[in-house]
Amino acid sequence: MKTYRMLIGGAWVETESGQTFETENPFLGKPWAAIPRAGAADVDRAVAAARAAFAAPSWRGLSASARGALLRRFADLLAEDAERLAQIETRDNGKLIAEMRAQLRYMPQWYHYFGGLADKIEGRVIPIDKPGVFNFTREEPLGVVAAITPWNSPLMLATWKLAPALAAGNTVVWKPSEYSSASALEFGELFEKAGFPPGVVNIVTGFGNEIGERLVSHPHVAKVAFTGGDRTGQGVYELAARSIKPVTLELGGKSANIVFDDAKLDDAVKGVVSGIFAATGQTCIAGSRALVHRPIYDEFVSKLVAFAQTARIGDPSMDDTQVGPITTRPQLSKVLDYIEIAKSEGARCVLGGQRATAAQCGDGWFVEPTIFVDVKPSMRIAQEEVFGPVLAIIPFETEEEAVEIANGTVYGLAAGVWTTSIERALGMSQRLEAGTVWVNTYRATSYMSPFGGYKRSGIGRESGLSAIREYLQEKSVWIDISGNVPNPFVQR
Repeated sequence: MKTYRMLIGGAWVETESGQTFETENPFLGKPWAAIPRAGAADVDRAVAAARAAFAAPSWRGLSASARGALLRRFADLLAEDAERLAQIETRDNGKLIAEMRAQLRYMPQWYHYFGGLADKIEGRVIPIDKPGVFNFTREEPLGVVAAITPWNSPLMLATWKLAPALAAGNTVVWKPSEYSSASALEFGELFEKAGFPPGVVNIVTGFGNEIGERLVSHPHVAKVAFTGGDRTGQGVYELAARSIKPVTLELGGKSANIVFDDAKLDDAVKGVVSGIFAATGQTCIAGSRALVHRPIYDEFVSKLVAFAQTARIGDPSMDDTQVGPITTRPQLSKVLDYIEIAKSEGARCVLGGQRATAAQCGDGWFVEPTIFVDVKPSMRIAQEEVFGPVLAIIPFETEEEAVEIANGTVYGLAAGVWTTSIERALGMSQRLEAGTVWVNTYRATSYMSPFGGYKRSGIGRESGLSAIREYLQEKSVWIDISGNVPNPFVQR
């Protein structure tokens, strides 16, 4: 097995304890690499390195244009290394090689985009109402940013944090998920090659309950950017609040994919399949609830089941595989538990519904693509995030009922609408409580467009112009130009 080291202060180091843990290949069900198991002392080292780098002339003294040039250099190196990193991601988290290739090839655009924004950060001159005073604002970096990322799209979700944070002039301590740390450590080598000063990007690996709290609550961490489950996100929010840290939280979802009777049915079928069975349902934006207009309900379900049955399940490293394994053993158990919960509550399984044991699945952690009908909006399968290839289909009679069902969860990350009516498309996009609404498409994202949630799905936005503001703080500067200090006992 390959043994990795952490990146702290520009050096590849072991943990102070010397401990490691094994990371497993979800397709083979076997360990393939040893990852450093960091402790609180290692977090302290990483934060100290990031803090020193933030103050050092080699980073703080760079012009904004020079920072942007570093990010663009990194983007070019990433593009050259995309294939190798995609293969490591697939080995470590079981995502399809086709999807990982697409992500890695697209990912450099974030660094080019935010590299271009680095020297477009501008303050304002305010025509202040006080005579004899000049007032302007500055946009300044926050300091050390803690970036905590999940296992489902490790490098992409890290990029959504790293690119704007670095463009704004911050330094970073990145903790990837313990289930997908190998690709993060390989990724870290590119920052060295691009010429980033030591300590600007640091990577510590280990378990959330052992180092996560220390990182979030560290007095020298200025901001926390977290992607993960909403319960863990709540804990991160509470910890950060104790030291009044700003946070960006991208959390869970229970997104509704809504199909109206005027939709192009075959396109809608593909969209619903994309929403739940692509990425094996292990995505925060999974369209895990299909809301289907009653007049087309039976026909739609029939077409959907027939199409989903053709999905090729198996080795994620093969180009033609369409459904890969569940990434972690605990998540496999969770998905299977939710399937049994759905059955016990009266939902009827019309496809899948069990662990996949086909020969092409080997010893991997697979769940069959699963579809439930006879689902009521109040059922747990329709309210709670499963994070697996499990779809709940719910009929609706009217547009008002569709909106009520779609908005009737604690989440508000995304939604899909399938219709040929522009009036309905615009109306639904306004009424749905979701940070992203797709119409006649699903799972589209871009470095140019903001992404984030309503309600319990999160706080703040990633990507687009909005994202860089999450990593800046505004300062107001007042300068007397009158040469005359007025009455010191009266507020000016």
